Amino acid sequence: MTDPIPSKVLELAAGAQPQLVWTNERGGTTYRAGARFIKWNPHTTRLDLEPERQKLEWAVRYHNVPRVLDYGTNEEAQWLVTAALAGTGAVMEPWISQPLLAARAIGRGLRILHETLPVAECPFEWSPEIRTGRRVPLDQLGVPPIDRLVVCHGDPCSPNTIIGADGNPIGHVDLGSLGRADRWADLAVASVNLDYNYGPDWEQEFFRAYDIEPDARRIAYYRFLWDNEDRIGVSPEATHELRASYR
Repeated sequence: MTDPIPSKVLELAAGAQPQLVWTNERGGTTYRAGARFIKWNPHTTRLDLEPERQKLEWAVRYHNVPRVLDYGTNEEAQWLVTAALAGTGAVMEPWISQPLLAARAIGRGLRILHETLPVAECPFEWSPEIRTGRRVPLDQLGVPPIDRLVVCHGDPCSPNTIIGADGNPIGHVDLGSLGRADRWADLAVASVNLDYNYGPDWEQEFFRAYDIEPDARRIAYYRFLWDNEDRIGVSPEATHELRASYR
């Protein structure tokens, strides 16, 4: 039995019937209501939607991302309402059954995002130091030299690429971690996430679509950071392993 839809979510749905589409690991929920999405985060989740609101309102000037329709908080929760993008998420039909087209669209889409969002004007950062909460001095993190500084998506997993009917990428969603970083911070995660959603052997198509050769050392570093960023600085072993992943 599912929990009842909060009364505020029903109000924010503007007459449409909300459909639950996602529940995160802390109990935050996302609903679709007609042409809008409603993120609902009870205060008990200890998550904050304000950074995502700020990043969407910045990025929408340069790239196809959801437009913020409403944002607020009450005694129960915080919410963020955005307009749905045209197109279909990369892990929905028909793309989940067409992994070759999906992998290529995800690669091209990430390249477009990296080339479109202006690094010099971006006020947000997604460096290893920021991601580990500045618990460890930067020189102890063993960060590889930056290959190319871009505005990274920050959560480049397959579902966050939106694909048009013609198979071309048309936008991105869930930009709560967006910020300046080496492009490999995105590339390492986006490529490995293909295995989870489509099965093995699609990484090369992804890198080919992005138009880059895989960099094994940077991939290893940023994948380890992705999997362990909450531990780094708390666990000396994790910090040591992060350094070793690049060496």
